[in-house]
Amino acid sequence: MLLAIEPLGQVDRSTQRMPSTGGKRTMPMDAYRDGEQLIMKFDLPGIEPDSMELNVENNVLTIKAHRPRQQIEDSQWVVSERLHGTFSAQLHLSNQLDLDNIRANYDQGVLTISVPVAKETQARRIEISGSQATGIQSVES
Repeated sequence: MLLAIEPLGQVDRSTQRMPSTGGKRTMPMDAYRDGEQLIMKFDLPGIEPDSMELNVENNVLTIKAHRPRQQIEDSQWVVSERLHGTFSAQLHLSNQLDLDNIRANYDQGVLTISVPVAKETQARRIEISGSQATGIQSVES
């Protein structure tokens, strides 16, 4: 039997309703494992870094960001398709990740979060001991 490590135990991308569209919106996300890191990338164009909040509690990573609607005096909106309001996502992370060493970076509208795989779950060489330490020999009967 093979067991797979699921770094994202469950992805619950819950969001708040967006005032401009009346529909639910999520933060587009990619997630992949690169060596001993889980990398998650979120598209958040036009978001000020000060309006973002990241928290982790009980293996749940919560990401919140806010982009206010642009206020233009003496103008009338003709089309308003760009998303604004509060964006949020919750990710249920595996116990096999080192949640004490999460790193986040925001560059050119992309929030990148990297989480190391816990040292206890990383691959390691296992020494084989026994009376025939030089190798395995066949036994003939």
